[in-house]
Amino acid sequence: MVERGKATRGKVAKATAGAEQIEIKATVPNHQITPALRRFGLTADNDEERFIYFFDTPRLDLLDAGIITRARRVIGDDHDSTVKFRPVAPEDVGKEWRKYRDFKIEADASENGMAKSASFSMPVEKGLIKRVAGGKRPIAALFTHEQEAFLATMAGRTIDFSQLAVLGPLRAQRWELEIPACPWPMAVELWRRSDGQRLMEVSIKAPVVQAAAAIGGFMAFLAEVGAERDRDQQTKTRWALEFYASRIARQGRAASAAAGTPKKAARPAPSSAAARRKVLKGAQAAVAKAPRRRAKPATRRQTG
Repeated sequence: MVERGKATRGKVAKATAGAEQIEIKATVPNHQITPALRRFGLTADNDEERFIYFFDTPRLDLLDAGIITRARRVIGDDHDSTVKFRPVAPEDVGKEWRKYRDFKIEADASENGMAKSASFSMPVEKGLIKRVAGGKRPIAALFTHEQEAFLATMAGRTIDFSQLAVLGPLRAQRWELEIPACPWPMAVELWRRSDGQRLMEVSIKAPVVQAAAAIGGFMAFLAEVGAERDRDQQTKTRWALEFYASRIARQGRAASAAAGTPKKAARPAPSSAAARRKVLKGAQAAVAKAPRRRAKPATRRQTG
């Protein structure tokens, strides 16, 4: 749980040191989603619609190792792919990554605590995500050589994209609000799984120097408008990935039963706590295979 008041004295500055900004998130309980949409006038007519795909093993080995790989189709806008690693020590992140426009180090704060993450996004040509999801192109086609090198440097291992499954898509609606009672612009994101379940997250971003004030102010604003703290406090990513991974597992068991053969266990990706925290030096030799495509200058900064 994110502490507030006297309990934050000195802790927030230490927790956010080295990050470029802080993102403060809160999950809205399911029974408050519809009233929240109505209160702030959020509809399909004023949203940004997205379809989000994750890539992981059926056992979610990447997620458990602090690695997230995803792609987003934004209706009427650019598409992108992102690789993310957490937790990170900002001082251990090589300067070579900071030259990319859509690379960022961020402190993520929620009621569960605070962690620093590093993410690296690049544009993806339109149509490619659909082809990958349909099995017509390999998952690796969505990620540049530089993104792979970043992950290899941070995680201490090369990701074998051929061992990953497509998890999703999630249908997402996103709104950005300017509310006088909240000093920081607020983002609202509503995710829907294919089983109809929903999860809403509200968040703000603020400069690190405003971190303590932003945490206290945002939580006070949510309390003022009557928002409850979601007792489950699931992150959107785990909430989505666990559902789609379990569906793949059920499909695999059904196929094995129909064929009358035992299901072969998914090959686990090597991971350990030590490997997660180890930061390798020199990204040039991190990825052995030749790049499929090189990174191009990003056309816009990632917004969420």
